[in-house]
Amino acid sequence: MRDLRRRSILAGALAVPLTAGLPASSATARGASAPDAAALRVAIAGLPDADATAALIRVGGTDGRWRGSSGVHDLESGRPADPAARFRAGSTTKVVTAAAVLRLVAAGAVDLATPVQHYLPGLLGRRFRPISIRQLLNHTSGIPAGDGLGTTFEEVYAHRFDTLTPQRVAASAGAKEPEFRPGKEQHYLNINYTFLGLLIERVTGRSYASEVTRLVLAPAGMRDTYFPGTDPRIRGPHNRGYQAVERPDGTTEFLDVTEWNQADRFAAGDMISTTADLERLLTALFRGRIVRKPQLAEMFTVPADIPGASYSAGLQRFESDGKVYWVKSGGRYGYNSALAATRDLSRTLVYSVNSTDAKSEDANPVVVRIIMAALK
Repeated sequence: MRDLRRRSILAGALAVPLTAGLPASSATARGASAPDAAALRVAIAGLPDADATAALIRVGGTDGRWRGSSGVHDLESGRPADPAARFRAGSTTKVVTAAAVLRLVAAGAVDLATPVQHYLPGLLGRRFRPISIRQLLNHTSGIPAGDGLGTTFEEVYAHRFDTLTPQRVAASAGAKEPEFRPGKEQHYLNINYTFLGLLIERVTGRSYASEVTRLVLAPAGMRDTYFPGTDPRIRGPHNRGYQAVERPDGTTEFLDVTEWNQADRFAAGDMISTTADLERLLTALFRGRIVRKPQLAEMFTVPADIPGASYSAGLQRFESDGKVYWVKSGGRYGYNSALAATRDLSRTLVYSVNSTDAKSEDANPVVVRIIMAALK
């Protein structure tokens, strides 16, 4: 998270008032440090509103737990949001990608110090110096962003059912100039994890989805999580996602953006999950049940020699009220999500917010309220 030191986990400032609703919740308190149930209820009260149509929260850990949901399943029917709904998890996908790579490291199939050019020859042009797998994991590679299907919402929305393969994205990035010398700066970009997804496929001979399911999802018990690939639908129960778009007359239209081919997001952001599954991931991962301790240390190690660096392998270090949290957020049109936890799992947070401007660089007010209530 950047300033307010929260920007990476927060996303989307939106507009246009809708109708109000009350959150449904349950809680188990365990002491003075238990989640503040009243503050959490207030954080998600009144949805749908100008900023979001639904919110799902799970606060947990050894200090106690709280579960809550608010808003609607869809704007047309107005029926209550499904608290067990699946959603586009966006860049929280990077956590499972990093964990899968580190499991391959433990198995001897991948070496963190070996250049990616060794595993994926020909994808990076000659202008690129050797880039280690560790530098992909912590975003210090210097590989620039690959090409997409547009730069504005209108452009990408028009191509939302088209397929852009991760191979094409990686090749387009490799044909450009490096942003910086590997290891000298840190720049968070999806392209690093696109390369890691291709690495997983190259060294295992199997698809990214099948290998990450075997290495991470299955051991964590994430039965409602999957990778849709070119399928634009969200299978199973889900709340609809919307994007607020200004009409020529100045009024606002809410476009349903639930169906969208996200194949180009691949290992960087093409995961569909639930808040319960992401909580299972946090618990299993931090307790060392997925990645062994020597490799797990990579997920809690930020480059010490790069000023301002905050990203590790798959996670980001964030400090709030004297506590250190390890977090990862995600944003796809219609959906913002995040997971966060202290290293000792005394406090965990997972949320999904159906933001109506989920890719905005500004902080979504609903998300801000959730963070402030959950991590204090």
